[in-house]
Amino acid sequence: MKVLVVGSGGREHAIAWKIAKSPLVEKLYCAPGNGGTRLVAENVAVSDTDIAGLAGFAARERIDLTVVGPEIPLSLGIVDEFERRRLRIFGPSQKAAELEASKVFAKQFMARHKIPTGRFRITEFPEEALAILRSDEFGFPVVVKADGLAAGKGVIICESLAEAEQAVGSIMIDRQFGDAGRKVLIEEFLRGKEVSFIIISDGTKALPLVTTMDHKTVFDSDKGPNTGGMGTISPSPFLTPGLFDEVMRTIIRPTIARMDEEGRTYKGTLYAGLMLTSEGPKVLEYNCRFGDPETQPQMLRLESDLVDILISAIEGNVRIEEVRWNAGASACVILASGGYPGPYEKGKVITGLEDVMGIPGITVFHAGTKYENGQYLTSGGRVLGVCGTGATIADARKTIYDAVGLIRFDGMHYRRDIGTARMGA
Repeated sequence: MKVLVVGSGGREHAIAWKIAKSPLVEKLYCAPGNGGTRLVAENVAVSDTDIAGLAGFAARERIDLTVVGPEIPLSLGIVDEFERRRLRIFGPSQKAAELEASKVFAKQFMARHKIPTGRFRITEFPEEALAILRSDEFGFPVVVKADGLAAGKGVIICESLAEAEQAVGSIMIDRQFGDAGRKVLIEEFLRGKEVSFIIISDGTKALPLVTTMDHKTVFDSDKGPNTGGMGTISPSPFLTPGLFDEVMRTIIRPTIARMDEEGRTYKGTLYAGLMLTSEGPKVLEYNCRFGDPETQPQMLRLESDLVDILISAIEGNVRIEEVRWNAGASACVILASGGYPGPYEKGKVITGLEDVMGIPGITVFHAGTKYENGQYLTSGGRVLGVCGTGATIADARKTIYDAVGLIRFDGMHYRRDIGTARMGA
């Protein structure tokens, strides 16, 4: 069969890498792909936001399965357009993807259905937002969120009133995140351990993937602004079997069931960012696609055929008991451009990749790279995900950091505590 992966990041490289191993696949494309996806697929020069162009390509090439990586094409209705043309595609519909496309919708959905989450207020007026922040309703720290999609950066944790006022100004007045800042949410700051809980749904059933823990902030010891993710470990050291069952019972299954009842049947990947609080697990946010960089270590641990799983979900027949996972551990360390998550330069030459490729247990997934004139260049904020496996997280992280030391590009920075942050080490 022919498969198309939509997207250009590390998540898409990991998905394509895993799909390429399937005996069901004879031809694999990535649109638009990156410097690394070219190693496992044929890159296609079609933007991941060009819905008509992607659908046209899939129809012309008789693509049997399209897998959508990023959130923006989902929010634009790529699944609806493909299904209208009777093209098989994995991902939630535009209505279902509103769980991520609008944080306001997601919070109101959780409130309607008593899905555990933090207290919140919604406003579209800067003056009202400032009045809420100056009251005693939430105290500090407090969380200020842009309503719409902001590439994982529209969440600002404010330690003081001055920081909160600055956040409102940058989101609602300066429009740092564009139209995503038309409304903001002001939320209670939840304390606890953060985990990424990701499942594949066929509309009624939920297949949980192996657990992960993301490291969102840019600097060691969880300091600095949020990013799209600076590294991940799997499994999460904090999600016990009891908590796992509680998440499925109080959050995941109710979400899938209530979405179906509201006429937004959810088929695709659902990512619940959770905080394990003293009162139990609570939802921080929903994402409507595979995580990034959570997907990278998950694909390293998946032993079953990903293509078979995705087709089963599309057909409404997820077979949970048949999915096999490696019992060990995996991790991912992101190498970022200088300045990220703020402004950064592109076009820096990357060296050392050839030296790393031969290290047992190491896989490098490209995120923001391009291949020109026989060399790899940086082309994004998050450039590479250096991933590894081991019997334990400690084993995996040692192998990874040994490999990281061999890679170079001007301005490169990364966290040195992936796998030990928030773990008492």
